[in-house]
Amino acid sequence: MAKPSNCSPSPRLLVAALIAVLVFLSADRARVAEAVTCSATELSPCLSAITSSSAPSALCCSKLREQRPCLCGYIKNPSLQQYVTSPNAKRVARSCGVAYPTC
Repeated sequence: MAKPSNCSPSPRLLVAALIAVLVFLSADRARVAEAVTCSATELSPCLSAITSSSAPSALCCSKLREQRPCLCGYIKNPSLQQYVTSPNAKRVARSCGVAYPTC
């Protein structure tokens, strides 16, 4: 007597697939984070928006999104902290659609 065909994947196969996806995603994030060179000077297009109430430029927003993985380091740097944690810096981040980090 032949066994009926079971088309549903086994729990082990599902767990293995989930682990593979998670490993792939974390490796992809690591590559993106490694590709960014943290340099506060990259945010110089944002300086006028941070030090005044002017709107951030498209270049500022682009650079802010690029430097997003570095923001916690800038926040912890005593030389940069006053600029990065200012209300205007948070406003610029919101305007650019960049979530302000919790470090």
